[in-house]
Order: sequence, then structure tokens, then C-alpha cells
Amino acid sequence: MARQLDTLNRERRNIEAGMQEQALAALDKLHLDGNPGSSPGQALPHGLCLFDESWHQGVIGILASRIKDRVHRPVIAFAKANDDEIKGSARSVPGLHIRDALDAVAVHHPGLLNKFGGHAMAAGLSLPRAHFETFRIAFAEEVARHLNADDLTGKVLTDGELVAEDLTMELAQSLRAAGPWGQGFPEPLFDGQFEVLGSRVVGEKHLRLTLRQPQGRSIEAIAFNRAALQPSAGSRVEAAYRLDINSYQGNQTLQLVIEDLALV
Repeated sequence: MARQLDTLNRERRNIEAGMQEQALAALDKLHLDGNPGSSPGQALPHGLCLFDESWHQGVIGILASRIKDRVHRPVIAFAKANDDEIKGSARSVPGLHIRDALDAVAVHHPGLLNKFGGHAMAAGLSLPRAHFETFRIAFAEEVARHLNADDLTGKVLTDGELVAEDLTMELAQSLRAAGPWGQGFPEPLFDGQFEVLGSRVVGEKHLRLTLRQPQGRSIEAIAFNRAALQPSAGSRVEAAYRLDINSYQGNQTLQLVIEDLALV
């Protein structure tokens, strides 16, 4: 059963990677050619809808989340449900309640959607395949009513920098006990500059790093889906991170879970 589960997971990852590549290629084409009915080179709409006949329903939520992180705006990825209907998975950004946005579209365009539901940051929906283009335009217009250009810049807001004395198991345990964290009550995010003592790729696309603050001790860090940014030993990086505890084989160690990473 474990081998079968691992095989299914690898298949899912391959499907997701292929879909993401197709979606990014579609985004490049949008940048080059503009949107239908628009002038060449027009920027992406405030709210983005993507659809491909070959996409798998099981991973469109992951795809929408990945693309949302790339383009810093609400994204809905659609897959074929049957010959007449498509299903979408939506992911939002701070400042837009995605379920309420879908409700507004449904109110202003009766009959456009078959059904929808969700919450502030994620939602699901279905609509007739023939309505996709009309919905794409209506959704972009609704998002533009709530978000301006500054909201689409992908800013990283943190709670500031932790000095070396703050990087302790005691503080990590206190933060863990203070949850649960979620929408409207986000887990504290910190930032700082570090020297890279070592880095390696794990799980094909994640980074395991050993970092050190100036005049501080070394600390382990994990950066998910950041393998392409692998820094060399001796370089300096700026990171936005959560303070966490890594539990492995009965041992607990302090680690940073990196949300954003850039070379200095």
C-alpha cells in the first residue's frame, strides 16, 4: 500500500508539473499577444482564469495556488467535467474574499454559473463550458473593483527581525501553542539576512539550508519549491520565515520554514 501510494503521489506531481508548464506558457502568450480583444502587450487582468482541455480535475487547486503565487493575483484554474461543463478551483490574495466575488458575479450575471462555494481564500465552482469567456471577463472586472495595482505586487509583510538570542526552541514552542493560525490571524512571519553555510536539494524541488546570522550560531532551514534558487556556500540571502520545530525519529530541532528567499 505504501508503494502504491508513493506511485500515485509521483504521478500526481508529474501531472501537476506538466499542467503548470502549460499554464506558464499560456501566461507568456498573454503577455506577448494581449488578451482577446485587447492591444498587444496588455498586462494580465486583475483576476486570471485559465482552462485547458487536458487538465486534471484532481490538481487544478494546486495549479491555481502555484500560479497565484507567481502572478500575485486571484487565479481560477478550470478542467473539463464533461462535454458541457467545466469545473474551477479558485485561490485568492489578501484583499479579496473569493467566495463573495463569485457571488457578486452570479448576481450580476444570472445563469452564468451552475454552482459555487468556498471561503475567503479558496473556492470551487462549475459553469457551462460555453460560458467560460463571458465568466473570464466578468470575474476580472469584479476583482478590479476590489484590488488596485498596488494590491497585485506580491508584497511580503513580516513581524520584523529576530536577533540570534530569539532563535530558540522556547519561542518556537510558544508560537506553536499560540495557534491555531489562519485567515485573519496569520502565523507570525519574520525576516532577516543570513550567511549560507550549506545548501542541498531534497525531494527534487525543495531546499535544505544551513544558515547563520551575523555573530549568531548556525540553524537549519527548509524552503519548499525553491530548488531553482539554490545559493552557494558563502553567499548571503534575505529570508522571510516562520520559526518552527522539526520532529524526526523522536528528535526535535529548531528550524526556519522559509516563505520567501532572495540573494543579497
